[in-house]
Amino acid sequence: MASGGAYLRLIGAGWTLVRNDALLPRELDAFYSSSVRLMGRALRLFASRRGGRPGERLARSLEGMGPVAIKLGQLLSTRGDIFGRAFAEDLGHLKDRLPPFPTTIARAQVAQELGRPVEEVFTAFGEPVAAASLAQAHDALLLDGRRVAVKVLRPGIERRVAADSAVLMLAARLVERWAPAARRLEPLKFATTVIRATELELDLRLEAAGADELTEVMARDGYMAAPRVVWDGVGKRVLTMEWAAGMPLSDAAALEQPGLDRKTLADNLTRAFLAQALDHGVFHADLHEGNLFAAAPAVLQAVDYGIIGRLGPTERRYLAEILWGFLQRDYERVAQVHFDAGYVPAHHSVAAFAQALRAVGEPVFGRFANAVAMSRVLTQLFEITALFEMRLRPELVLLQKTMMTVEGVARRIDPQHDIWAASEPVVRRWIARELSPVSRVRQLAGEAERALRNIARLAQPAPVVVATETPRRGSAPLWFTLGVLAAAAAFLLGTWWR
Repeated sequence: MASGGAYLRLIGAGWTLVRNDALLPRELDAFYSSSVRLMGRALRLFASRRGGRPGERLARSLEGMGPVAIKLGQLLSTRGDIFGRAFAEDLGHLKDRLPPFPTTIARAQVAQELGRPVEEVFTAFGEPVAAASLAQAHDALLLDGRRVAVKVLRPGIERRVAADSAVLMLAARLVERWAPAARRLEPLKFATTVIRATELELDLRLEAAGADELTEVMARDGYMAAPRVVWDGVGKRVLTMEWAAGMPLSDAAALEQPGLDRKTLADNLTRAFLAQALDHGVFHADLHEGNLFAAAPAVLQAVDYGIIGRLGPTERRYLAEILWGFLQRDYERVAQVHFDAGYVPAHHSVAAFAQALRAVGEPVFGRFANAVAMSRVLTQLFEITALFEMRLRPELVLLQKTMMTVEGVARRIDPQHDIWAASEPVVRRWIARELSPVSRVRQLAGEAERALRNIARLAQPAPVVVATETPRRGSAPLWFTLGVLAAAAAFLLGTWWR
C-alpha cells in the first residue's frame, strides 16, 4: 500500500502541472477531443504561471518534481522530430543545466568519501561545470597535472529518489487499476525497472565499474570512446574521470566546430550503440546530448555511466534478426521472430502481423530523417502493438528507451541521417558471425557436448549394495547407450537443419 505521503506528492505533481498549464497546454487545443478540450479549459482557471512556451512550462514543472521526473524530461528533449524542435530545446536545460549546489559542500563530500583532504588529491578543484538531476560535475586537476571531471552526488538525493520512487509506483498502480487499456504496457514492471536503474545510479562505485567495462568494449570498435576512470578518486558518492575531449552536444555551438563531419558523427553514434548491444550485450543506456562530447572530425566520447543496459544472448539474437529483417525488407521474417520471441501472442496471424509491419516499414525505408514524420510512425506503431496485444517487455525497457534517444540525437546531429544505412554494417557483421554455417556448426558441437554429458550421467551405474561376487546391476547396456546417442544426434541435426 502506498503511504499518505506518496498520495500527497502525486497530487502535488498534478497541481504543479495544472498551475503551469503544462498538463493540457492551451497551444494543443486543436488536437484534443471536445471533452478533453473542455477539461483543459476548466483546469486553466487554476493556472497561475502561464508565461512561456509549452516546453518551458513543462520543464519548469518537472524541475520542481524531482530526479525521476527530470529524467522523463531528458528523454522527451531528445525527440524534437516528434514533439517539435522548440519544445525539445526548452526541455534541454534539464540535461546538464540545473541549479548546482555550493562547491563548499561538494569539497566536503569529496574529502569525506576519499578519506583525505581535497588538496591531497587535486591541485585545483573548480566550480560546477554541469549540474543534472542526481549529481554535478567539477573541473579539477590531479597532482600529476591531468585534467579531470569530478562527479559528486547531490546532498540528500537518496531520500528524494526514494520519495519519487514511491510516487512512481503509486501512479503505476493507479494506471494498472483504472486504465485497462494501458495494462499491456506493464506499468508496474516498467516503474520497477526505472526505479531499479535509478537506485543503481546512487552508488558511483558501480558507475565507475560500468565505465571501465564499457571503455574496453568501445575500444574494440572505435565508434565511441570513454574517458578513463581515476580509481584513486572514486567513492560511493564521488567519481573522478579524465576530462572528455570536445564539446557537449547540449551546447548549441558543438555542432558548429570547424572540421566537424556531422554525417559520420551521427553514423558513429548509431553504430556505437548497436555494436555495444549486439556484439557485447552491454550498452550505455543514457545517451542524451548532455552525456555526449563531440570533437572534429567525428570523435565521440560518452560520459555518465550511471545507467547501463544488458542483453542476454537470446535477446541479442532476436534484436539482430528483427533489424536484419527490416534491412532486407523481409517482413515475414520479422513477424516470425516476434512470434518466436513471444512478443506477439500466438493466437494472432503471422501473415497479418507481417502485413502491418510492411505498412510501417515501406514508407520510411531508405528515406532521410528529415523526410520522415516520426510522430506519425510512432503513432502507427502504437496502434499496431495494441491491435496485436503486444505487451511491454520490462527486460527491454532500457534498450527501447536508448534506441529512441539515440535516434533522436542522431537526427539532431545530421537531419538527413539514415538510421537503416548506419545500422547495416553492424547488423550484417553480427549476422555473418553468429548465423553463418561455421557458427551453427560450433553451436551444434556445443549442444552435442552438453547432450553427451547429460547422457553419460544418466548411463552411470546406480549405487547398489550387493553381496560379494554378485554381478553389478544398473549399468546401461552398450546398445542402449548407442541408441540414446544416435537419437540425440538425430534431434540436434534436425534442429540445426530446420
